[in-house]
Amino acid sequence: MTSFHRAFPIRSMQRRRASQGGVALIVALILLVVMTLVGLSGLRNVTLEERMTANTFDRSISFQAAEAALKEAEALVQAQNALPAMQPAAGTPCNAVTAVCGAPVAPLLEPWLDNATPWADAATLTNGGITITPQYMIEFLGNGFTCSPGEAGSATNCSRYRITARSNAGADRSVVILQSIYAPL
Repeated sequence: MTSFHRAFPIRSMQRRRASQGGVALIVALILLVVMTLVGLSGLRNVTLEERMTANTFDRSISFQAAEAALKEAEALVQAQNALPAMQPAAGTPCNAVTAVCGAPVAPLLEPWLDNATPWADAATLTNGGITITPQYMIEFLGNGFTCSPGEAGSATNCSRYRITARSNAGADRSVVILQSIYAPL
């Protein structure tokens, strides 16, 4: 007996292996590339969500600081409403110390839009490692408004103030501007 019978199947198997030798490697590389792309996509989504969360946090902190400045200015108006310094004539520029100004007249720019207008600093707030010094300005809108129940003054001689508060933590953080029309009691 000769060994030709056994040699043929071995050579046939070697030929099959030689023809399939790189297919497994190519499939593995394709799967590796697909998994890498899925991982990078997930990483990009996580980074985007982290930025969105940071912006929401910044805006919340800035809003709270502007609201605190608004309340501080309202308390100041409530305490000093009757003083002449709190009731300047219309068109009077804002006082550099108190940030109280007269109501704007038609051709003048609203004071909070004018970069030259002085703002008063409110109490500094610290939250989450961020320190913010919000600012406010008070505009006297005049007397002669109809009084609400419980308001000081005669029935038709009540004063009104427009209070604008802003907060800016700087360094590309959120800026919030709030306004209220305040009627002292």
